[in-house]
Amino acid sequence: MTGPVIAIAGAAETELGALPQLSELDLRTDAAHRALADAGLTLADVDGITSAGDSPIEVAHYLGVTPKWYDGTSVGGCSFLIHLRHAAAAIRAGYCSTVLVLHGESGRSRVGKALNRRPPYSMNGQFELPYGVSAPPNMFTLPALRFMHETGTTHEQLAEVVVAQSHWANGNPRASRNKLLTVEDVMASPMIAYPFHKLECCVVTDGGGALVVTTAERARNLRRADSPVYLLGSGEACDSPLVSMMDDMTSSKGFRISSRAAFAEAGISHADVDHLMIYDAFAHLPLYGLEDMGFVGRGEAGAFIAEGNTRPGGRLPLNTNGGGILYTHTGMYGMFAIQEAVRQLRGEAFRQLDKVRTSVVQGVGGMFTAAATLVLSNQSP
Repeated sequence: MTGPVIAIAGAAETELGALPQLSELDLRTDAAHRALADAGLTLADVDGITSAGDSPIEVAHYLGVTPKWYDGTSVGGCSFLIHLRHAAAAIRAGYCSTVLVLHGESGRSRVGKALNRRPPYSMNGQFELPYGVSAPPNMFTLPALRFMHETGTTHEQLAEVVVAQSHWANGNPRASRNKLLTVEDVMASPMIAYPFHKLECCVVTDGGGALVVTTAERARNLRRADSPVYLLGSGEACDSPLVSMMDDMTSSKGFRISSRAAFAEAGISHADVDHLMIYDAFAHLPLYGLEDMGFVGRGEAGAFIAEGNTRPGGRLPLNTNGGGILYTHTGMYGMFAIQEAVRQLRGEAFRQLDKVRTSVVQGVGGMFTAAATLVLSNQSP
């Protein structure tokens, strides 16, 4: 890492759940104002902006910002991790000084929602859609089943992912599902697409979030001077545009490459990680993440979670907001994983960890199409 240290100087979420009174632009605007207020800044201080789904130029115009730099990378739910990485590079290069990383999505109410139709000439339209592979639940079934077959992961262990995360979401008024769950509860919920029961699939919500990204030097003079969150390392990678064409359906090449890059840049080992967020649109993703990032060996993730290692009091706290399965999932979840990491590092989480110094966020985009990793810390490098 060369150039100035980068920090998250402001972070905030909108209200979550069913918000039919707000369009996607409204959600982004709300998130922007909340994050800027958190940082003690205004839109006049912003000279960089990012947006996934909609053009960052349209969003900037709506906000009244004329950016010197913008990024519209849109590769699914990990886009916001990539935006933070790209914003850091842009600030270090001198292209801008203060970047708004924005997310707002009407995933439930569909107000102002951009159409996401895969044209017949696309890869998916030619090679998967004709066979009924048309939505996330049935796109992820084949890799999940193959993973379970090859690693010996049981249906009960898959359900344990949700159970463990329910211990974090329990009682949180902002979580869509905030009750303690058992394996029996999960397996008794309706089957959506084998092997996924309803409670092994993410919730569908409206909501948004934003980050204010700048140099650590500047962040120390802003409202959050006592609690900046530093970006120590990051990585991004990709796998296949089609889940059916992955090199190996039981392992995410993107997870492996992006996490290695982020850990190397940050100069950390797995033992240095106090807190972990792994994108969990479906219950198998944390299993892939734990194994592909190297926290556990091949075929060990299911038992690792079932033994309580990721629950409160466990040695590797994972998805401490309840994740996309329980907390919120607007369609692109990565922003909310970053927000929870920031809260934990600031000491402001609903279920706060003790002595947390380093948090790692692992994101996925599409059906293992893209991946990104962030290493964040409350300790200045």
